[in-house]
Amino acid sequence: MASVVVIYHSGYGHTSKQAEAVAAGAKADLITIDANGDITDADWAKLDAAKAIIMGSPTYMGSVSWQFKKFADASSKRWFTQEWKNKFFAGFTNSASMNGDKFSTIQYLFTLAMQHSGVWVGTGLMPANTKAAKHGDVNFLGSFSGALMASPSDSSADEVNKGDLETARLLGVRVAEFATKI
Repeated sequence: MASVVVIYHSGYGHTSKQAEAVAAGAKADLITIDANGDITDADWAKLDAAKAIIMGSPTYMGSVSWQFKKFADASSKRWFTQEWKNKFFAGFTNSASMNGDKFSTIQYLFTLAMQHSGVWVGTGLMPANTKAAKHGDVNFLGSFSGALMASPSDSSADEVNKGDLETARLLGVRVAEFATKI
């Protein structure tokens, strides 16, 4: 069983690419929330056994997708028994705009982790915030709380920004370090 599990929903494939990058960095199992907002009993067992859970959702209308929200609501059974207490948590999100209110999605994921009595792990990455910075740089969107990605609405999932994917991968690496050290 993997010590890190990445669980996510993706509406158009962009967030899937981000989830794959996070999972590659963490050497994690990947769980996809389906179009109906469901996961399998085996997926729940993986989450229960993991030391760390990295959650991801596209940002739709300033929050997570309804499919992710359905998963979050279903996790209340684990909340009631404190099944996930002291696990490490982290998060990532994608939207079409440079801002797109992605931070409110990260705050939602953070709040969910705190409700589960978890420990949040941020990116640990400095932002690319100089005049010479380009969108292909690591942490160009400047988030300390979670990995952010911007995918223009007319781009395909194969056109996601390489710097944003590297930011996601590095978040996965960081979470895996916490999960294996403690």
